[in-house]
Order: sequence, then C-alpha cells, then structure tokens
Amino acid sequence: MQDVLDAFDRKILALLQRDATLSTAEIAERVGLSQSPCWRRIQRLREAGYIRAEVALLDRKKIGLNAQIFAQVKLSAHGRTHLDEFSTAIRGFPEVLECFVLMGPVDFLLRIVAEDINAYERFFFEKLSRVPGVQEVNSVVALSEIKATTELPL
Repeated sequence: MQDVLDAFDRKILALLQRDATLSTAEIAERVGLSQSPCWRRIQRLREAGYIRAEVALLDRKKIGLNAQIFAQVKLSAHGRTHLDEFSTAIRGFPEVLECFVLMGPVDFLLRIVAEDINAYERFFFEKLSRVPGVQEVNSVVALSEIKATTELPL
C-alpha cells in the first residue's frame, strides 16, 4: 500500500474511527465507491496497519470508574536502570489506561481511572508507589472532561 493515503482512504478511515459498526455497503455509499473496491481498500488499510483494532468504547462512569487521575512519575537515578521493570509493572495495572515517556523534569505521565479517590489512594499505596525505582509521584485529579475523543484528525 502507498505511504500516502488518497481521499477515499481518508474518508473510509474517518468513517470507521467514528463508527466501526458501519457495513462495507454503508461506507461505500458514503465515500462514493462500489462495495467491492471499498471492501478491498478496508482490507488493505487493515493489512498495512492503519486500522489497529476495532473496539467498543465504554462509558467509564456508567461502569463505576468515576475518578480520572493524571500521575507524573519520576524515577530515581538508580530506578532508571530498571525501565523495563517499570514498563512491565505499569502494563500489568488495569487502572493505568495510558503511559507516556516524557522529556523534562518527570519521566512518565500516566492516565489512571478508579472508582473514586479512595480507590486511587489504595492503588497508589498498594501498587504504584511500590514499583521499584519510583522516586516521586505527583497526582492531579480531573474534575470534569471538556473533550475526549479517539478520532484522529484526517
């Protein structure tokens, strides 16, 4: 597949990232292609890795995850030699939805969800603060969400 996406590819991706339950026929109609070429394009986009997964996005509050916390984690100088251990530990915590390596005064930014602040406190003391090499954690509680999307600008 080409490195550059054409207009049809971009339209297909935009529709799929908004609603992955659309049928190939619906997508084809909306982008102006017949069904077979549209299906082939979708398959190529999957095979080339443009479409990583098709998932259901859940409402975290409806399932009881009312608190969203952003934690800035700094590792000790000694802890930095154990980055693989830290990464493995973080990947094993279902409460951590995202983890980013940063440049600057902190090493990682985590997005964490919990039932409430008490649940986050338990997570912090029982799990996060016990990861080897963690020197400092600064947590910020999100009060409300202004924008949350998974749609990439195409």
